[in-house]
Amino acid sequence: MFDLILKGNKVLTPNGIKKAFVLINNGRIEDVVHVLPGTVTTPVTDIGDLVLMPGITDPHVHINEPGRTDWEGFETATLSAITGGITTLVDMPLNSHPVTTTVKAFHEKLHAAAGQLHSNCGFWGGIVPGNAHEVNGLIDEGVLGFKAFLTHSGIDDFPNVTAADLEKVMPLIAAHGLPLLVHCEITPPGYRPSVTDHRSYAEYLGSRPREWEHAAIALMIRLCKKYNCRVHIVHLSSADALEQIAAAKERGLPLTVETAQHYLYFNAEDIPDGQTAFKCAPPIRERANNQRLWEALRSGLIDFVATDHSPAPPAMKQQESGNFSTAWGGIASLQLALPVLWSAARKQGCTPEQIALWMCERPAMLAGIYRTKGRIAPGYDADLVVWDPEASFTVTADILHHKHKVTPYLHETLYGVAEQTYLEGVKVSERGIPLYPHRGNIIKSS
Repeated sequence: MFDLILKGNKVLTPNGIKKAFVLINNGRIEDVVHVLPGTVTTPVTDIGDLVLMPGITDPHVHINEPGRTDWEGFETATLSAITGGITTLVDMPLNSHPVTTTVKAFHEKLHAAAGQLHSNCGFWGGIVPGNAHEVNGLIDEGVLGFKAFLTHSGIDDFPNVTAADLEKVMPLIAAHGLPLLVHCEITPPGYRPSVTDHRSYAEYLGSRPREWEHAAIALMIRLCKKYNCRVHIVHLSSADALEQIAAAKERGLPLTVETAQHYLYFNAEDIPDGQTAFKCAPPIRERANNQRLWEALRSGLIDFVATDHSPAPPAMKQQESGNFSTAWGGIASLQLALPVLWSAARKQGCTPEQIALWMCERPAMLAGIYRTKGRIAPGYDADLVVWDPEASFTVTADILHHKHKVTPYLHETLYGVAEQTYLEGVKVSERGIPLYPHRGNIIKSS
């Protein structure tokens, strides 16, 4: 007897898409077989030609609780996650208050999350000037790694670090084999953008030149080599940085890179002036640039894709004024992660197997949970998503579980519908409707 048996014609196994039965017991995958043994009496759930994929891991989510729950919060973020096929999130250490840069603040974060999680949730610790003495304590408490900014983060209580700050913490992080995630932009000292039209997207794009990314990535490659510390570049937007990234990887440095859905789906040429829902940092760049990101993703030079879900109350997005200079820089997209990427990927000739690599397997590797999540294989957690790559829908505010509905994807027609989501073999969502609330677990490093 098994707790659940899923039968499908398109099961995404580590060896490709197979027709298979997935046998689940006690929340884990016991086996994946092509023929069901005759002695099995458990009823079979047949999903036909829908795709069965490992549950998605999104390692770049700003949940903002405690302290700024009016921006998002564990309840709404994790509900959005499971209805979109995401079974595990990793929460960023900033935008909450307090920021997760001390053991005390981490305890407050854990207390806030308790009892609210619809999906699994792990946590990154934060690196800011002067908190090197907190690093070992945060590691002992179970953070999955650390995040730092090389430019202003957008909130004053999470200041950016310098090379000198990183020199103090990278040996500590490297000793434990954890990753250091870095927002790679360096703003020149005394820089003041020469913007004359604050509604102009082109001027906003010009105010954050790609050279900022190149300088920051060069610094992180140098420090990665010096300390043999795992470095992860978040939300890469400039394709001109790919050459130095390729050279670093060829030298065997422990360097990984993500880009975000919005850099692959949108292009600067198509963004209207005054539409601040598109504002993010680094900014969405030109079509030719973004096509090069696609090529790097397909080749494996970019490791995976993560949302950088960073919501804020509508007033902070300055939609009435359309002022790109003062609007909050962040794109809300968590629930739409799978359909946005698939909608763009199918035009590039990509496959569901590649989606599983970019959204399930490789993100789990970054977070250190790859032994139990990110694959449909014996011994792995039965965190799964059933989705239809041929079905489409139009994004409307009423279908979004995000606390705020401001997103550049409103009214877009997307392909790839998450039909069912399973956590530990329990169906927790079907066609966007939550079924079994608060089944998520807190994930800590082991």
